[in-house]
Amino acid sequence: MDQRDEQEFAEYFAAKRDFVRRTAYLLCGDWHHADDLAQTAFVSLHRRWHRIRDRAATDAYLRKTLVRASIDESRRPWRREQQMERLPEPEPGTDALDEQVATRADLLNGLRDVPPKQRVVLVLRYFEGLDVAAVAKALGCSEGNVKSQTARGLANLRAALTGDVAKARGGSGGDRHG
Repeated sequence: MDQRDEQEFAEYFAAKRDFVRRTAYLLCGDWHHADDLAQTAFVSLHRRWHRIRDRAATDAYLRKTLVRASIDESRRPWRREQQMERLPEPEPGTDALDEQVATRADLLNGLRDVPPKQRVVLVLRYFEGLDVAAVAKALGCSEGNVKSQTARGLANLRAALTGDVAKARGGSGGDRHG
């Protein structure tokens, strides 16, 4: 890669690294793992930087690489988490308003309970603001698949936020349809 390409990549990296890291965090729920995912995506982009002719497509390529890295990591056996049979009881004396409004921490914790592919769809649709067609293109699947994964993901997130994780895992069909 020539010096001009290196400079362009360095500028692109500086402009996008925080956004990509935050997106990675929403995908995986762990800052250290998010750093690894972001690094993987940027390394892949750097390898192909000199071949990218349409710089407007760079964001889409980076997003797709990040999503694929997240899904690949979630499939590795050492990343699988233990499932709890019972959730801990909430502390007594919580306000009624607390029960009605999900905090940012609640949302992030709830996202961790959503299966990886559904989590990816929710992050791309609602955090990045992509429409169904753009998410389908990023994931290489049909728009119908995106719609069904969105519906299942929202149901799982809703169940996680209300503390009914067992219902979400059992009643939504899980993550069978990728």
